[in-house]
Amino acid sequence: MVYACDSKSHTERFKGSSPFSGTMQKEKVLVILGPTSSGKTALSIELAKKYNGEIVSADSRQVYRGMNLGTGKVTAHEMQNISHHMLDVADPKKVYSVSDYVLGARRCIDDIHSRGKLPIICGGTAFYIDAVLGKTQLPDVPPNPTLRKKLGQKSAPELFDMLTELDPIRAKNIDQHNPVRLVRSIEIAKALGKVPPLKKTDSPYEVLQIGLDMPDEILKGRITLRLTERLKTGMLEEGRALHQKGLSFRRMRQLGLEYGAMADLLTSKVSRGAFEITLANDIWQYAKRQRVWWKRDKTIVWFDSSKKSTLQKSASLVRKFTTS
Repeated sequence: MVYACDSKSHTERFKGSSPFSGTMQKEKVLVILGPTSSGKTALSIELAKKYNGEIVSADSRQVYRGMNLGTGKVTAHEMQNISHHMLDVADPKKVYSVSDYVLGARRCIDDIHSRGKLPIICGGTAFYIDAVLGKTQLPDVPPNPTLRKKLGQKSAPELFDMLTELDPIRAKNIDQHNPVRLVRSIEIAKALGKVPPLKKTDSPYEVLQIGLDMPDEILKGRITLRLTERLKTGMLEEGRALHQKGLSFRRMRQLGLEYGAMADLLTSKVSRGAFEITLANDIWQYAKRQRVWWKRDKTIVWFDSSKKSTLQKSASLVRKFTTS
């Protein structure tokens, strides 16, 4: 089930009754992260069942209503009666920012703690996870509507070229197929000269981060198989339905990956064969960028999720974390 968080603010965090918190201790938060198709959802649900947890999704596109198959959103059956948060909280026609996400996710974390349960952040949007945990400080640059309108007329490759000229360091680790992130990075670079390095801040939580990954060939195979299964179960029909309900092809391209690719296919810019091959490769390239982001964080405990021992070993680690 998708659980609706209350409106309690982060500064009104409940103290005292949770077994995972105390008046002088930081509240504990478990994080399950890793590249796409690495098995994060399944592990997070198993750990939630074992340790009285609820899951807070950390996916920049699963926040949008109606975007289910294209994002690989967990189904009600797969949830196994574990409450999930931060799914279906936004209209896909409107941009939902990382600041919006941080506010919503922290409210959910507070609410989960207040009911004596363990919050489990699960997802692959690294920037969202770092921001929620207080590992990064967002640049204080307000939106520039005039610039955004101008940049909105450009394609993702054109935006990426602009960012490369302005800030080659940021261009190296950004999703070059995501116009929203490209525009925001250009906006910051034009205001500050470059996108500043993410500043570490004091986390409001005590955190255990478990990372899942697997050998390249296995992960590539899982990405391809998962894409094939989503196409068989109606991913293209989902894209058509979203467009019929008013989601423009331009906005679909802004949403990136599957939705950008579907927009190209549905407007006959690419053939069906080219669509599948290109999309599978783009998802693989995205997985590699996810890995690059997390390499810098030495606090993550990594497991090879293609091995059967992963659940047992990770569960042992979580047991020590929750009882310490």
